[in-house]
Amino acid sequence: MPDTTPHDLASLNDALSQPSAALIEALAGLDGDIIVLGAGGKMGPSLARMARRALDAAADGRRRAVLAVSRWSDACAAAALAAAGVRVITADLLDRASVDALPFAANVIFMAGQKFGTGGDPSQTWAMNTIVPAWCGERFAGARQVVFSTGNVYPLTSRSGPGADEATAPAPVGEYAMSCLGRERVMTALGIRHASPVVLYRLNYACALTYGVLTDLAVKVRDGVPIDVTMGAVNVIWQRDANDIALQLLARGTVPATPVNVTGTTTHDVRALATALGERLGHTPIFSGTEASDALLSDARTLHTHFGDSLALVPLSQLLDWTAEWVRMERPLLGKETRFEVRDGRF
Repeated sequence: MPDTTPHDLASLNDALSQPSAALIEALAGLDGDIIVLGAGGKMGPSLARMARRALDAAADGRRRAVLAVSRWSDACAAAALAAAGVRVITADLLDRASVDALPFAANVIFMAGQKFGTGGDPSQTWAMNTIVPAWCGERFAGARQVVFSTGNVYPLTSRSGPGADEATAPAPVGEYAMSCLGRERVMTALGIRHASPVVLYRLNYACALTYGVLTDLAVKVRDGVPIDVTMGAVNVIWQRDANDIALQLLARGTVPATPVNVTGTTTHDVRALATALGERLGHTPIFSGTEASDALLSDARTLHTHFGDSLALVPLSQLLDWTAEWVRMERPLLGKETRFEVRDGRF
């Protein structure tokens, strides 16, 4: 059996952008180009590349474009996407004229937003998370839209339970989470106004070796940094799987918008995750705090029931193996912690 372990950034980027057979089939059934708004973040480059690979694999004779929009502070990421056949567009989505000048596409992945820095400049977070969606929702009126959101819109739920499902009433804690709910409300309203089929994509948490909850834990285990276990349980999903699901959901939008929880099939104990990583790294984790009775958890059974066997997610044991090796070998990291342990909503 071939070794699928990512050993460097090139093999990691290839793994993160590998489309599933189900995605290739799903995109073959859609008309129109795909535009990724806010494509310069942690997930955007691999998602845009995955879309390009899936459309190419469909081989249906239609040359549909994949467009990736961002300010592109990372010129290397932009160049790599262009080399892969993605049309790279540089634009500031906080500038209304720039948004209005974007080419129309029938399929929109909306990934623009701000989380970190909210505590120091909440007005910028609200602008990014509510004004930008309003402008983009108007510009792409009538298009299919998958709007990235977060499980932070939910209240904390019992650590021993399955987490909040889509029927759970939102109860965001802190300005970041409130602004994300604002994004959802804005996009839902515009979806109704313009008959745009929308999915509200509530993600919780993507992992990609260079960043993620598992990487945060592995680095702390390796370096002997105490791990706060007050937020005693988390959800995780491999970024490739999360990207694949986002693109498949383009075909499943509704009017009004439908929220969909996107994460793995179960919840995971933080102490147990750190211990498992410690065994792989040859280090004993150091813990601080005591597990609270509740945590930020999402129940994604609706997603997994709907897609069934077509969602062949990478199992946790594989993610732990990959993460431990990546961190042990001191391969590149983004240096952006998820801060999953935050309970007061201050980022």
